[in-house]
Amino acid sequence: MLRSFMFVLLFSFTVTPIQIAYGQKIDVYSRPLRSERSRDFDAIHYRIQLRFDEEAKTFWGENTITISPLKDDFTQCVLDAETFTVTAVQNAKGHSLAFKQPEHQLIVQFLKSYRYADTLSFTVSYVAKNVTGDGEKFGMGRRYAIGLTFIEESSDHPRLIQALSFPIGARHWFPCYDHPNDKATQEMIITVRADYRALSNGALVKVIEDREKGTKTFHWLLDRPHPTYLSVLAAGPYEVIEDSLGSLPIHYWVYKKDVKDALRSFHKTPEIIAFFNKEFGYEYPWPKYDQVTIPGIGGGAECTSATLIGEGTIHDAMAEQDFPSHGLVAHEAAHQWWGDLVTLRDWGYTWINESFGTYFDYIYTKHDLGEDEGAVNLLNKKNGYLNEAHNRYMRPIVFHRWEWPNQNFDRHTYPKGAAVLNMMRWILGETPFLKTLSHFLHKHAFQPADTHDFLTAIKEATGQNLDWFFEQWLLRPGHPIFDVKYSWNPDTKHVNMRIAQVQDTSMKVPIFKTPIVIGIVTPEGKTSRKVWLREPVEEFHFKCDERPLMVRFDEGNYLLKEWTFEKSVDELLYQLKHDDVIGRMWAASELGKFPHDSRVTEGLQQSARDDPFWSVRRDAVFALGGFQEKKFIGFLRQRAEDKHSKVRTAALSVLGDLKRAGLIPFYKERFEKDDSYVAQAEALRAIGKSGEKSLEGFLKKASELESPRNIVKRAADWALGEISK
Repeated sequence: MLRSFMFVLLFSFTVTPIQIAYGQKIDVYSRPLRSERSRDFDAIHYRIQLRFDEEAKTFWGENTITISPLKDDFTQCVLDAETFTVTAVQNAKGHSLAFKQPEHQLIVQFLKSYRYADTLSFTVSYVAKNVTGDGEKFGMGRRYAIGLTFIEESSDHPRLIQALSFPIGARHWFPCYDHPNDKATQEMIITVRADYRALSNGALVKVIEDREKGTKTFHWLLDRPHPTYLSVLAAGPYEVIEDSLGSLPIHYWVYKKDVKDALRSFHKTPEIIAFFNKEFGYEYPWPKYDQVTIPGIGGGAECTSATLIGEGTIHDAMAEQDFPSHGLVAHEAAHQWWGDLVTLRDWGYTWINESFGTYFDYIYTKHDLGEDEGAVNLLNKKNGYLNEAHNRYMRPIVFHRWEWPNQNFDRHTYPKGAAVLNMMRWILGETPFLKTLSHFLHKHAFQPADTHDFLTAIKEATGQNLDWFFEQWLLRPGHPIFDVKYSWNPDTKHVNMRIAQVQDTSMKVPIFKTPIVIGIVTPEGKTSRKVWLREPVEEFHFKCDERPLMVRFDEGNYLLKEWTFEKSVDELLYQLKHDDVIGRMWAASELGKFPHDSRVTEGLQQSARDDPFWSVRRDAVFALGGFQEKKFIGFLRQRAEDKHSKVRTAALSVLGDLKRAGLIPFYKERFEKDDSYVAQAEALRAIGKSGEKSLEGFLKKASELESPRNIVKRAADWALGEISK
């Protein structure tokens, strides 16, 4: 599942060289300690039949449940049940069974005792009236319609029926054992209006039309086991766009109004699945892959063989440069292996789902767009985690304290976990890492798994013991914070480097054991040395016959870290021109500390204008903007017409910070002419910063414009608030 996190480069790259104490605004250690749920039966198959009254927001269901006891003297079955009322329970012979429905449960009493490994079936009939899907009551957001709900028509979407089963939503629309440590096969037989299409997991067996009643019944079968939280239903007047990867059917279910734009978001799906087939060493495991748009979610929610996608994912051509969907599509497709094929055993192991999903949307981005785009994508993920660590809390990635399962789906699980997997790949090596993935998926296919299972898979596939790595990166909180210093000794011809870990270790954060690469560049070329850090302070001495032009800490940018590394202006200017994209970005931000050095301002202007990659140009613009000098206005106006929207947006942002009313005509021009919604929004914010009240009418008109995620309206409303102060 991909939440609508926006990982942006707003986080400082450096910290002061003292121990950092993090303000834990949320005490995650006060949450109750959880353990994996016990069960006394194995769910084998659910056969669910559903029909609806949309006007009354009512549905009727029958679930024929096949189970096998995990103990002798099995006389009753306890199922999860919310929202609906059970009206009858019958055994396979049609005899009525006694039942009770206390809060949150259905308890079925059998007519005889069953033994371990017997197989039995029974059918539960039930009804749910005036359904609202209250997500907040079950630890989800206010807009999250948990369980099966009826969606009224709006300007954005038609009338729909949908079911959100993540994380404890299945129990709201069919009785079941609703925990991820059990998997079952499933049938879904859905009767809807004749003008609707209905989607569920697995393969479509048949469609039966009843013209007299004006209905169609869609029969879906998933013949491979999966957990209940991945069960899906979506029904409405969908248009279905057909695609494929060889013999694998791929479909995109969209509203009629979105057909013309849908392929812009989804057309890379076959390529993505083909890429993951190779990357994972395991062919796509399900009979088809569908993606269906629904309202009420910001990103996506993976379901087995059928992913739910937020309707805002589909966008017009103008939005493609700022809101491409391919990372989201890749993230959700990766879940078909990581989460669906192999599933977290308990909610504390969310990294098995989300860290892998997030990591492989980065890997696909790098494959699709190149090394530089991939590097910035990964840096954004690291900064997303660091923001949460500084402003909310730090916790281990594998963590068993929570009130609701959804609390595990945060920036520790998603971006931190992705960064940790990237380090693991580097430490293991490319081939051993990929062999581990394939071995783990084959060994635990269609089963639940936990962290120890993956650690064991590494040992079995590669012979390597990464206990130490898992202990510090997954089972303990935090990350290293380095204070780095170096000097060159012309007498001994050595670079002497001191690396100190200065993180606060009072909150269970370790001193990290890790390899790191030090790069040293001289006029004769570059040498790279991998060294190991194990102690709070380490010193290294590297042979170097000439004064370095640049010393690079963590060459390759593998570590999840914060650091300070004070350098001379000369070295930073060299780095700004010659390092990789992440190093050039860092140098630009560091040069922002030297506002009165003409060499710095000239170097930053050159990078802001000429660097081949947009993120370096953008960060050079931000560095210049930090000087708050009116002499750069003309240059920044030029940068507001850069070929990349993010550079234009940065230039408009720093110009706006000058609060000069004389620039308002320029902002209005950029709003009218720019082909980026994001840059247009920044032009409106710049107008708001000016405080010019005569622009109220212009801003009100702008607020009426449609844009992805309402970015233009939100900027116009913010600007109106600023000028009214």
